Amino acid sequence: MLCDVRRFELRLAIQALLLSHFLSYKPRFHILQKILLTHSKVAEMKIHEYQAKEILRKFNVATPNGKVAFSVDEAVNAATEIGGDGWVVKAQIHAGGRGKGGGVKLAKSIDEVRRLASQMLGMTLVTHQTDPEGKAVKRLLIEQGINIAKELYAGIVLDRSASKNVFMVSTEGGVEIEKVAAESPEKILKVTVDPGLGLMPFQAKELAFGLGLEGDAFKNGVKFLTALYKAYEASDASLAEINPLVLTKEGAVMALDAKMNFDDNSLYRHPEIVELRDLDEESPLEVEASKSHLNYIKLDGNVGCMVNGAGLAMATMDIIKLTGGEPANFLDVGGGANVDTVSSGFKIILSDPNVRAILINIFGGIVRCDRVAQGVIEAAKRVSVNLPVVVRLEGTNAKEGAELLRQSGLDFAVANGLKDAAEKVVAALRN
Repeated sequence: MLCDVRRFELRLAIQALLLSHFLSYKPRFHILQKILLTHSKVAEMKIHEYQAKEILRKFNVATPNGKVAFSVDEAVNAATEIGGDGWVVKAQIHAGGRGKGGGVKLAKSIDEVRRLASQMLGMTLVTHQTDPEGKAVKRLLIEQGINIAKELYAGIVLDRSASKNVFMVSTEGGVEIEKVAAESPEKILKVTVDPGLGLMPFQAKELAFGLGLEGDAFKNGVKFLTALYKAYEASDASLAEINPLVLTKEGAVMALDAKMNFDDNSLYRHPEIVELRDLDEESPLEVEASKSHLNYIKLDGNVGCMVNGAGLAMATMDIIKLTGGEPANFLDVGGGANVDTVSSGFKIILSDPNVRAILINIFGGIVRCDRVAQGVIEAAKRVSVNLPVVVRLEGTNAKEGAELLRQSGLDFAVANGLKDAAEKVVAALRN
């Protein structure tokens, strides 16, 4: 979820944004968050908790003994193999807040493991990071029970403004780090890591001291933090978050939960990580859009949007809302608004049965508006668009592009300015 700035700072910035500029446009919080993160310069791939722990173990990062299960019988077998007299049954979805949503339960017997697995597999889990519709649970992580003495926090992210990784720790584990940042920022210790040197021993010790670890726990903490950074760096991760990081009553330091995201640009070096992608956790339309290198996020409205540039796309959604419409999607075609990308954009937008009109808003900077217009014309013929289409072109050769659209013989409404475009597309909805 995180790539260009510190996670908690970005979350707080989004909250401020929602309270101000986007107050009149009230999309779901996670959608706005997803838009901002998807369209930062580094896109990311997410994996499940159990997959993250499998990666961490390869770098000797301590984690509880656990096994993934795709059926009730597999869950029971996993608990039997793990042994002990207590297990944790954890739903595996790409969202936080699973515990509060009923997706993490403690079992004190094999029969209870069976009962909980039966309840969780196939359930729809709704958390503060999912759609209101929630996500279906298709796999579980069965883990040994841990004697927890203290819950802590550790996370590594990229601070692009400093071109360095930032290692953060806090004694306030088990709660959202954003809440800690807002209410008790002094409880977050941050160490900036020079990419040429990596995490130095004195920095690992500083972080362990900051967590209040002593004796053997301090030694185990230094070892854990050092291994975690190695795993983060070697896997080209954009986020490694351990929340909670736990100190056990036996003095061990381990990752009770783990979250890792990966820089899309580095995945060619990690085919083993690419294989971990779970398409069931992603929107089918968003998966299809990614194949065409389009950035698409489905919303709940009826006006399909096709725009170049994330900022312009968000402004377009905002003015549609202000004019009385409801944006149906966020779709950024990037700098190459050609026939192929526009065709793919049309297909994806038209796949949403709620869309009743389409607004194309293109600023011709890198790409010329006349070329964009020709691409829109050819794409509309190729895809057979049967909905009202409003096109607003601004920038290089905008007049030439508008003229091409008017002479195309297709039913395009050419707008003069963003306000006019929004009014035209909302009027089309009412006709």
